[in-house]
Amino acid sequence: MDRKLLPLQSSGLEVKVNGNDPVRITGYASVFGGIDSYGDRIAEGAYERTLANRDRPVQMRWNHFGPIIGKWTLIKEDDRGLYVEGELTPGHSQASDTAALLKHKAIDGLSIGYFVRDSEMEGPVNVLKEIELIEISVVEEPADLAARISDVKAQAEKARTLKEVESILRDAGGFSRSDATALVSRVRMLSHGDRVDEKDASDLKALIGQLSTTIKGDTHER
Repeated sequence: MDRKLLPLQSSGLEVKVNGNDPVRITGYASVFGGIDSYGDRIAEGAYERTLANRDRPVQMRWNHFGPIIGKWTLIKEDDRGLYVEGELTPGHSQASDTAALLKHKAIDGLSIGYFVRDSEMEGPVNVLKEIELIEISVVEEPADLAARISDVKAQAEKARTLKEVESILRDAGGFSRSDATALVSRVRMLSHGDRVDEKDASDLKALIGQLSTTIKGDTHER
């Protein structure tokens, strides 16, 4: 399942509180036309089939893998994108925390979990023509991929030792302690002119691939 994040400034997300009624949220979970940082563009009508032929509701989750925190009461396409209205579940601890974070604008926005059922390349742009919608989450992940990459680069530029680079890989790059240590160890070997055997070379390639995935956001959280 892929994920695509729409930050608060683009989603037009609003939080409405009315007495003891459930906290309501409205806005856009996806917009049409623009080309995102992954080279994707969502075509108008991409959600038409998934909304018309559903056998289960679209779940409202916290951070995709967290608990269900409420329910979507309206999901529809309009000429701008995928418009949603929903309610956070009263008395649910995570829903209450989410409402507080949204009202304070401390988290980023909405993110869809989906499968691509039809797409085509138009030059360098991947046009998503049909999307199967699985869930729509309220998320805390970074809204701007470039900001995340810049953060890793900025910290790396300040590093004075390989040990500091190792810490940056763990803290900003999302590596486990063992993977960060392994990657730095291989870099040290290569910098000293040492040759690595076939297994070490394979491990190094895998770790570099993980680093690329981490900072480029290949999990498609949008």
